[in-house]
Parts: sequence; structure tokens; C-alpha cells
Amino acid sequence: MNTATDLGRRGEDAACRYLEHQGLSILARNWRCDEGELDVIATDGTRLVVVEVKCRSGTTRGTPLEAVTPDKLDRVRKSALRWLSANRIGRVEIRFDVISIEWPPVGQVRLHHLRGV
Repeated sequence: MNTATDLGRRGEDAACRYLEHQGLSILARNWRCDEGELDVIATDGTRLVVVEVKCRSGTTRGTPLEAVTPDKLDRVRKSALRWLSANRIGRVEIRFDVISIEWPPVGQVRLHHLRGV
């Protein structure tokens, strides 16, 4: 992994594989609007699941989870409303999740899934 972009892409790929293994269906990835970007949009049965993925190679700048601030979650929620509108989806149950991935240059990858943040 050479760049933060490469690490982020690999982290999102790993998160999607994990979610699919958990039985979720991926609808979209990296959807962008004026409010921000949605990393992963999936369904878990009839529930829509919006997932913020944070991946870091180390904890020098803090853990991946520490990068998910209240402001970031607010942008994710606003972006999700825009996605619903853009896709003409009415009332639907939505869950917001965070997947935190620590992917060190050497050693084991650690993935943590927080549901309903």
C-alpha cells in the first residue's frame, strides 16, 4: 500500500467483503453529493444500512474510530438523505454503521463493526 488512497480503497473492499459475508447486499459505493460521500450503502433485509469506513495503517494519528467525529456523522446523515431523494426512495428504516479497520504494514488486520451509531 503506497498511499492513503490505496489504503482507503483496500479498507472499503475488505469492509464490503465482510458485510456480504454477514448477509448484507451492497447497493452502492463511494456515492458523492455536496454534503459529502457515502462509503457503502447496503441492505440488511428491508433495512437500508449506510456504512462509514475508516482505515488506518497505524494509530500515530489516533485510531480509525477516532476519525469518525460528530461532524462527520452529521455529514453522513445529510448525504444519506440526499441519496434517498436522488434514488426516489420514500420512508425506509435506516441504520448508520461504522467499520473501523487497522491495517498495519506488518501483522494482522483488525476490523471492528459498530452498528447503529
